[in-house]
Amino acid sequence: MHTPETPHCVRHFQQILLWPLRLMPIRGSEALHAKPWEILSAMGDATPWREVVDEYTGEAQHFHERHYNEFVTFLPYVQRFLYGEGHAKGGGQVHGSPMRVFRRHDVSAVHVVLRPGQEAITLDVVHIDLYFFLDLDLVLLNVEVAGDNLPLAQAQDVLYRFGRGYPSGWDTRGQAQHCLHQAEWLGTQGQVLAQSDAGQRDLFMAHVARHRAPRIAAHWDWLLQPLVSDHSDQPGALRYRQIEYYRMPLLGFLAVDNPQTLSRSDFVRLGLVTGAGSADANAALPFADDHLSDFEERYCYDRFWTPGGAAPYTRYLCTGHSLVVVGDASSHFFSCRDRGVLAQFRHQHFLLFLIAHFQKAALLMFSDRLAETLRNLNIGDPSSVRVFKRSIRSSFASFLRFTHRYWFHEVSEQAQTRALFKKCAQHLGLDPLYAEVKERIADMNNYLEADSLRRQANTVVRLTVVTILGLIGTITTGFLGMNLLAEADAPMERRVFMFALVFVVTTALTVYTMAKSKRLSDFLDILSEERLGVWAKVKAFVSIWARPRDKD
Repeated sequence: MHTPETPHCVRHFQQILLWPLRLMPIRGSEALHAKPWEILSAMGDATPWREVVDEYTGEAQHFHERHYNEFVTFLPYVQRFLYGEGHAKGGGQVHGSPMRVFRRHDVSAVHVVLRPGQEAITLDVVHIDLYFFLDLDLVLLNVEVAGDNLPLAQAQDVLYRFGRGYPSGWDTRGQAQHCLHQAEWLGTQGQVLAQSDAGQRDLFMAHVARHRAPRIAAHWDWLLQPLVSDHSDQPGALRYRQIEYYRMPLLGFLAVDNPQTLSRSDFVRLGLVTGAGSADANAALPFADDHLSDFEERYCYDRFWTPGGAAPYTRYLCTGHSLVVVGDASSHFFSCRDRGVLAQFRHQHFLLFLIAHFQKAALLMFSDRLAETLRNLNIGDPSSVRVFKRSIRSSFASFLRFTHRYWFHEVSEQAQTRALFKKCAQHLGLDPLYAEVKERIADMNNYLEADSLRRQANTVVRLTVVTILGLIGTITTGFLGMNLLAEADAPMERRVFMFALVFVVTTALTVYTMAKSKRLSDFLDILSEERLGVWAKVKAFVSIWARPRDKD
């Protein structure tokens, strides 16, 4: 039993990382229309990733009650996004989920050293997945690890340090800050598959100096292969770029003895994922009191923070970046993997967290694409302008598909799931971000439409000028059917010559009129203005042939 002199112990610890990355356009003519997961599948034995046949489409014996509970938690349109549609009673086509999942099974554990001089911790790897989405250039890396009987300070540090794509800096001794001191992926036989290189400061600094982009740490880079960083020198058809902060969004599950005895500082450090405090200041808050005055109201979901119920003293801490569940290890329902809180954490809570971060990543991806399109625009190059227009229209069409297929404010009518998703969405600022991206794309699309209308109007004006001038000649030569030159009975050679001559002269006159159509249009506008005198109209007529002035 916990006493003030005895540190809390996390009887069961589970952490889920979710890292959204942007997929870059696939290069090469043969892969122009290929989808990322099709390219990954086509690699066969050259890659450890295999597409997951989920419990809903696989064999019936793999479908458990926890999968049923997960399915019925969500509203029908969310179910179609997550699981697709099966056969209806009258037959018909099966529509698969627009979300495709790939999993690797060659990594069984991760060996981590949290800080220099500390003992290593081995965590079991539960899942390592890649999530792809139809019509969106996104991939989400999902890593789930678990461990038992960890001191609370260690669990806090694992939450804080594990999910970082690269070090944020180094101290005076050259030790990487805020990330794991060392990490090793272990295979099924215990062999080291890859290890971190956070301490090699020169490699990270040289990469940023050369590419203006961060270098992904070696153990994460290895885990994602054959996906490779777009700024690296490694070859690969599937390339990605960082789209959010280098700290990966995470979910945490902590089963502790007597959770009601945890201090406010412990909950703040878990909820805000600040890591463990110093040994002599465990009760101290990590930030100023004023900054944390509304912590419980903003970040805590305390519906089950009571001594009664199936899982007493269960608290949910949601900041958008993280979703942490703390409960009583002695409660069977809290730690149950099939029907309890742990099952909900790994299924319902994970999926609502995934949806929220997928939506944010998609909106950030659209914003990045717009910025890149504008950056690549050269208004003096017609081909660049055409590429710009195609890109904007493609982004507008993709955004419409995203809105109707993936954008929803409510995912469930169950109070707990609904409240947690609302907290995630609010802290991530999904609605303001959606409105901003929508406005930007609409502005771009409106600009293209206005530019198209302007060009059409200019064309109509030019054609009108040509028609007016041509009308003069047409009426003059065709008055009462009069022929100025009676060549109807002339020899064939003479008639062909006269036809060619008239054709060339008429074409040249039409082209010249089109070239001067803007000035002719201005002259016609002045000519129709009754308030202007004759001299002003004569000057406007003469200005048709005046040389244009050079702009400063």
